[in-house]
Amino acid sequence: MSNARQIIALSKELSGRWVIPILLALESSGGRFTPLQNQLQIAPARLSGNLKQLNALGLLRHLSPYERRHPLLPEYQLTDKGRLYREAAKAMRYADTEIGHGLLSARAWNMPVLIALHMQYDRFQDIRTALGSITPRMLSMRLDELNGAQLIDKQIMETPRPTYAYGLTAITEAPVSRMADDLHSLL
Repeated sequence: MSNARQIIALSKELSGRWVIPILLALESSGGRFTPLQNQLQIAPARLSGNLKQLNALGLLRHLSPYERRHPLLPEYQLTDKGRLYREAAKAMRYADTEIGHGLLSARAWNMPVLIALHMQYDRFQDIRTALGSITPRMLSMRLDELNGAQLIDKQIMETPRPTYAYGLTAITEAPVSRMADDLHSLL
């Protein structure tokens, strides 16, 4: 797999509302369920589902009752892969801060789309192919949202037939480039 595809795949795994906040808050909450839930202000069922998903991805592990500080209280610990992804999450959160349009990484597909544009995938079908499992409707929605927020440019190209080309704006170019470099250094 090429570096560009690995970076995009990493950003896809980290995209979504709760993945980055959980990775960043897990150790400060002591790995315990209730303090993590209180810190993130998340519903228990939602937190449980996200923790199971992160466990399935190999980013954290659910400690057995014999490994916990208290045998009745659920506790989690980041794996080596989870610690690596936590560093990637920090890079993505830093890019969010630099761009200054809220938490872009909290919406699925925003960061992967920006990284694909940074990697010179500039046409709709090229972006869709680079991202893999995204539906045309979702990609269209994300491109329209990012264009509406003036985070990407949308230009019509006349040759060989009319089509749109997308690109990063001055606001997003430097932060996304830095984020892609940080993610690349982690791989």
